Amino acid sequence: MTTSASPPATGTVEDLIAPPTTSVNPLREGLRLGRMPEPCTMVICGATGDLTERKLGPALYNLMLGGFLPPEFSVVGFARRDMTDDEFRAHLLTGINAYSRNRPVKESIWESFSQGIEYHRGEFHDPDAWADLAKRLARIDRDRGTAGNRLFYLAVPPALYPEIVKQLGAAGLAASGERRPDGRKGWSRVIVEKPFGHDLASARKLNRELGEVFEEEQVYRIDHYLGKETVQNLAVFRFGNGLFEPIWNRRYIDSVQITVAETVGIEGRGEFYDHIGALRDIVQNHALQLMTIFAMEPPVEFKAEDLRDEKLKVLRGVKPMTPAEVAQNTVRGQYVSGWVEGRKVTSYRDEPEVAPDSETETYAALRLSVDSWRWAGVPFYLRTGKALPTRVTEISVQFRRAPLALFARTVPQIDPNILAVRIQPDEGILLRFGAKVPGPGLQIRNVNMDFRYGSSFAVDSPDAYETLLLDCMIGDASLFTRNDEVERAWEILDPILRAWASGEGGPLHFYGAGSWGPPPADELLERESRAWRRP
Repeated sequence: MTTSASPPATGTVEDLIAPPTTSVNPLREGLRLGRMPEPCTMVICGATGDLTERKLGPALYNLMLGGFLPPEFSVVGFARRDMTDDEFRAHLLTGINAYSRNRPVKESIWESFSQGIEYHRGEFHDPDAWADLAKRLARIDRDRGTAGNRLFYLAVPPALYPEIVKQLGAAGLAASGERRPDGRKGWSRVIVEKPFGHDLASARKLNRELGEVFEEEQVYRIDHYLGKETVQNLAVFRFGNGLFEPIWNRRYIDSVQITVAETVGIEGRGEFYDHIGALRDIVQNHALQLMTIFAMEPPVEFKAEDLRDEKLKVLRGVKPMTPAEVAQNTVRGQYVSGWVEGRKVTSYRDEPEVAPDSETETYAALRLSVDSWRWAGVPFYLRTGKALPTRVTEISVQFRRAPLALFARTVPQIDPNILAVRIQPDEGILLRFGAKVPGPGLQIRNVNMDFRYGSSFAVDSPDAYETLLLDCMIGDASLFTRNDEVERAWEILDPILRAWASGEGGPLHFYGAGSWGPPPADELLERESRAWRRP
């Protein structure tokens, strides 16, 4: 019997005894490979805009830098501005240098990444431009091995969504590709930015238009808040810790507050914002999504459809309000001039491209109820506003007070325990409870146990767009919004918008820039002996 000869051994004895050492952590390497998508091409429609420069370009570079993208990965920028491939690469590099969390740019990574970047000029309404794009993508498939996998990112105003989707279908770019030798088909997916619709009717119309070209499983409605580390950790915090899940209900929780506060005004976007307002801009997507993740029941499995089914159940438990209920349970406000972080802020109505008699709200506060066994009787307070004192997004849980007033003689009233989940900017979780002050006598003071991502893990959290783009390439829709979720959210908010527009939902209140909103927002909680938490 003959055997094939082994290749001659080379190197030292130590080389033969043990494999060479490497600076790569093998445990991390396994996780990296588990999150590696197939080779694909990402087409950015509206590639010369602010979103691409500030978010998409840096996110893609950081994914490549972290080893999460295959070397075949390619980018095609599609816009109407005249630009060469090299000019588009320079445009992306400028944004990466300015906004990436990993700076300065590593030349070797950029050199490899930039080889797969191209620019395609055309008008979105021109069928010939889309036909040429299809040819370009076919050529990229052949040259770079992207195997017919395409991701289309609609980084354009929402009014352009229907036209782009129609053209994608007409050009044959929306359907799955031909079956490959490995038996798998190339895929086509589309990412749609918020706002998704202007009201319930427009959201349903847009869903129909998307459904005429794409299957629902191909559509990824992005809300960047859901890509933040603390939001994702909220499910782990609840379902992965035996300490908290048993008390996550009406028996132990008194109320929940969700705050999305911004220090900036409208930053020159008067024409856009004056037709949107705070309720559409923040509550319809960010705030309601945070509420659903906080309040949902444990899913059967941690899979996209199970997660989204449970989130939808939360929204179905929120009953739309009558006009009288809107007046009782909501407050809308608009900022006037004031000071924020040492800078003068002009009144909203004095902003460029804002109507001098505008009734658009820059602040909104709501009291919602979730009619379910777990949350019956627990109010959910949502608030958002511009020109507020602090930029912060957090979920604050107030627990019920201890039933026995053991310390009534020395301490009139002990403050309730608070659990605050900080989404941004300082991601972490804070638990506040009472403790005895050292010394004679009995004095009780609130103290904090404070977990912070940055100090605990000593690493920078990835940008939300990095997480969401990678999930979309992999085909994981867990952190994206389904069509029925979007429509149910509008079913909740449409009656509020109508009541405000008709005047039945209460007047528009004014608040000074740099304050925490109009006084009626405080009264919304005070009448139930509660108060907003000051972050």
